[in-house]
Amino acid sequence: MSTEETIGAEDAARITAYLDVQAPATKPTAHIVFGTNQPTPADVVAGLYHEGLAPLIILTGGVNRHNGIVEAQVHRRILLEHDVPEDVIRYEDTSATTRENVEQALPFLHEALDSGLGVTAVCKWYQRRAIQALRMVLPEAPPVNAVTWDPVYGGARVTRSDWWFRSAVGAQRVLREWRVIPERLANGSLKEVELIDGAWR
Repeated sequence: MSTEETIGAEDAARITAYLDVQAPATKPTAHIVFGTNQPTPADVVAGLYHEGLAPLIILTGGVNRHNGIVEAQVHRRILLEHDVPEDVIRYEDTSATTRENVEQALPFLHEALDSGLGVTAVCKWYQRRAIQALRMVLPEAPPVNAVTWDPVYGGARVTRSDWWFRSAVGAQRVLREWRVIPERLANGSLKEVELIDGAWR
């Protein structure tokens, strides 16, 4: 049975509405980039730096299991190529999971909070676990913002509007997030979040 036959537009809309974490900040915040082997989030956060919205950038991600790159190091190189100053960038390059991204970046997140900055996650649009992990591991943070991007798998962009029928791989990624979150909320490894006044609490 194909993805189109198993997921209708109504179910897809419900899943998308729950997973979509886009909630950009309107003032400067520290931006934590969740690990990935794709370059897009580094390009996104470089643009935000030059707009004056990302005065501190925290990169995360160790060795990627698919292609062997060290995610944070690749993103750091992209930022430097986009004229983001070295002293703006912090990074950890050993984490292997979304939660570890946050845990390994805690010194930098505390640096941000101590300097009076809020926190913005830079993650895939459907990566609700990133926000939930931030709230779980860093409960003292003010409401968290999020800037999202559309990943590409097998040459197809995974977007909010067509993920369930355009790409089987993309649909698998989104549905994995949808299925894993309830399990982790139930076992206490994640904490549920709520979007209130444009930020995640």
